[in-house]
Amino acid sequence: MALLVSSWSNGVQSIPKDYIMPPERRSGDFVSVCDEIPVIDLQENPKIDRSDIIQQILKACQEFGLFQVINHGVSEKMMEDMRVLYHEFFNMPVDDKLGVYSEIWRNTGCSLYTSGFTYAEEDVHYWKDTLKHVCHPLEEHTPSWPEKPARYREEVGRYAVEVRKMGFKILDLIGEGLGLSEGYFKGVSQDQAMTINHYPPCPNPSLAMGFFGHTDPNLITFLQQDQYGLQMCKDGKWMGIDPIPNAFVVNIGYQLEIISNGKLKSAEHRAVTNSTAARTSIGTFFGPNPSLPVVIEPAKELVTSTSPQMFKSYQYTDFLVDFLAYHRKPFPRSGTPLDPYRL
Repeated sequence: MALLVSSWSNGVQSIPKDYIMPPERRSGDFVSVCDEIPVIDLQENPKIDRSDIIQQILKACQEFGLFQVINHGVSEKMMEDMRVLYHEFFNMPVDDKLGVYSEIWRNTGCSLYTSGFTYAEEDVHYWKDTLKHVCHPLEEHTPSWPEKPARYREEVGRYAVEVRKMGFKILDLIGEGLGLSEGYFKGVSQDQAMTINHYPPCPNPSLAMGFFGHTDPNLITFLQQDQYGLQMCKDGKWMGIDPIPNAFVVNIGYQLEIISNGKLKSAEHRAVTNSTAARTSIGTFFGPNPSLPVVIEPAKELVTSTSPQMFKSYQYTDFLVDFLAYHRKPFPRSGTPLDPYRL
């Protein structure tokens, strides 16, 4: 438990040597906040045509691979309850978190760990602690969730249900815009997991990183954030994403880029730290179930003589193995985890 950044970083005046990133892996001196990130209003309104919303989403997915949504159906109170709950969780005494603590990242079950995928193998560590657990179906997974705070399982369970409703609403809009059959993504989104990243205040953010630049390996991600720290890369340039109160950031993952046959783009993003306030991001990930033999490939409706197939068919579990192996390579890396799957 002593490894958790939140267990030792309060009041530290300098960064430990094994948290100082090499210059090429730092965020740089200045990253401007992008005011062009699309913000899409999902509220049902007779004055707004459904097709207009679909086109806004598709354009955002094609240009940025990322957008924010408001009036999405998850109540402001529920989102505030999550902020309060996770503030309490990460500030509990370490003994209260022993039941879910792990010294390594695990792809299944529930675990609280620190830094990246393999702390013991890292040459330098990330300034974050992470709680991760599976959410669907609830009755199978809630027994493995934290027992404290006492309301955790009840409140997070309700939240997971509401985010799932929102998630499939957005996926249905994307599917309709692509011309896929109704409910197409229910067949490739059997898994729902939450990853809550906690970034304590850092005495020198210019030397440390919250998390490295990456693209999510799943289908789509919904992120609740309340402090600045998320950045995305577009056209080779990093730009910041300011939080909007009670909005979700929607992030396209690799599987959606592949299923769309390259029509939608996955977004590379990273997390930076700050010196004045802790940042806690609450991410919900939809994707194939890694425990099942799920085949991923471009949707047949999107492969034509004028739009030939861009990616191979593959087992999702094989992709995850390759994805993790790629991110365990020493920096700097070449290419992307998608390269072996391109035709």
